[in-house]
Amino acid sequence: MGKVEFNVESFYAALDSQRQSKKLTWKQVAEKSGVSASTLTRIAQGRRPDVDSLAALLTWSGLKAELFFSQGVQQTQIESDPLAKITAYLRADSHLTPEGAAAIEAIVKAAYEKLRQDG
Repeated sequence: MGKVEFNVESFYAALDSQRQSKKLTWKQVAEKSGVSASTLTRIAQGRRPDVDSLAALLTWSGLKAELFFSQGVQQTQIESDPLAKITAYLRADSHLTPEGAAAIEAIVKAAYEKLRQDG
């Protein structure tokens, strides 16, 4: 089995998206998640969180840890295509109409197809 790595940049970007969608400041994220502001700053600088901070942030954000772990270049297990996950999340968002979710989905799919790197 190869080395398993945690993608801090992806984790921070996902946290930031969650923070923005909830219209919170990073200080409020720290308060609501129970993680210190300095821990959030270290994550923003690319440093890995400790396991307790990771658990608290995953719980606060609703994100799944397996999205941020990889084994070398390839992921150890791919459950579903990223676009399928995005579509599911958009369709489940109660703040979007079905038409709104479909419109965002079309934009994301077009951008993804244009920018993805085939390996």
